[in-house]
Amino acid sequence: MRSKMKIRLLSPIAHMAVAMALLTGSVLAGAQAPSRFVGTITAISGNLLTVKTDADGERQVEVPSTATLKRIAPGEKDLSKAETIPFSDLAIGDRALVKLDPHAPAGTSAALQIVAVKQADLALKQQKDREDWQQRGVGGLVKSVDAGSGIIVLTSGAGAAAKTITVHATKATMLKRYAPASVRFDAAQLAPIDAIHAGDQLRARGTKNADGTEIAAEDVVSGSFRNISGIIGVLDTAGSTLQVKDLTTKQTVTIHITADAQMRRLPDRMAQMLAARLKGANGGGANGWSKNLQPAGSNAVPSQRGGQWGGASGQASNGQWAGPNGGQGGDPQQMLNHAPAIQFGDLKKGEAVMVVSTDGTADVTAITLVAGVEPLLEAPAASQNLLSNWSMSASAPDVAQ
Repeated sequence: MRSKMKIRLLSPIAHMAVAMALLTGSVLAGAQAPSRFVGTITAISGNLLTVKTDADGERQVEVPSTATLKRIAPGEKDLSKAETIPFSDLAIGDRALVKLDPHAPAGTSAALQIVAVKQADLALKQQKDREDWQQRGVGGLVKSVDAGSGIIVLTSGAGAAAKTITVHATKATMLKRYAPASVRFDAAQLAPIDAIHAGDQLRARGTKNADGTEIAAEDVVSGSFRNISGIIGVLDTAGSTLQVKDLTTKQTVTIHITADAQMRRLPDRMAQMLAARLKGANGGGANGWSKNLQPAGSNAVPSQRGGQWGGASGQASNGQWAGPNGGQGGDPQQMLNHAPAIQFGDLKKGEAVMVVSTDGTADVTAITLVAGVEPLLEAPAASQNLLSNWSMSASAPDVAQ
């Protein structure tokens, strides 16, 4: 499955809107004028401030005694509520909006105003926002979009846990699309509802009904991504990239692995179980699994330590994984959630991987990578649907970077 993502670039916005974006960490590169920049403070020496900007690397700026310094709470939209602070209150790790003095001598960079957000305050807001997305959010693949009524229909889950979710968007709903070659929520750009298409991945946050099949959305983020299945041909440890020959297009693709990527390895038995499920080869189990996949008991919780799946960690006496919390097979996406996490160094040349990535032809960035998938390649379409759906549902957007 592959579709092209249509991105509408954000138009220039006023100073206040830039500050508001800073407070939530959602600063758009297109919103930054040359006379100001936004980023994270990385060094302070005398009256010299070094800021790693969101757009173009590090910038150094002098902060004269005449500069206005303000601190504002994350999420606060009214700059009149900002507190005036001394230069000594700025700290490494703080987020900062720096407005440059247009009258500074040629060849120098001096601040006219700095609006800062304290690192600890931002971290607390990040955690609260993530928890809110997890508790009040839904995710899935877009089945249909009715721009006129604001109704977006999603398919979520897989197998017995599959369901349809109706997302209700209004004029008040904040609609965003992931930026090109980015998987970061803080870089997502405002876009109208007609930018969303069938096959896109989407997460929404708002008020859900009792069974989670409908949601009145306050926030929506969507994007079109690429599914890649193939064998690793080249591993570049220094560059954190790998090359895979896509089994669908037969083209070699360079895949960048960043710190944001979800990476897991399926234990052999789990991969075989998922493959059988996706191919419809069930033997009459309650959830479509074969009859011999019985729960190991109430203490059957998968453990990721050392990649072992035994005893109280979720393995039945016959050596078969019983599902999270003793469930019989359970939701395949829950199984993916409990697969052992891996690092780039755990990958091996010649092994099969399945990847959900940013859209692109020959050069992409991984969102999700799963190794140990050889059995799943026998049902590639179903497997890719499962992986795409899971990559949007496994975790909440990183809403405040």
